[in-house]
Amino acid sequence: HSLIVEEPLPDSLQVTAFTREGEVMALQHKEHPVSGVQFHPESILTEHGKRILKNFLDGR
Repeated sequence: HSLIVEEPLPDSLQVTAFTREGEVMALQHKEHPVSGVQFHPESILTEHGKRILKNFLDGR
């Protein structure tokens, strides 16, 4: 399950990641250092979970 981001987004936001099906998984503000990502804490136990968390915390 995923929370749904309805498009079109406000002009101040841009999508930075999406699924193969086109669901928005991450976005960021175009002018301010604000971003959001859908992340399930249990995914840290998956193959790339720690990298996903590290990249987010590092601001990548």
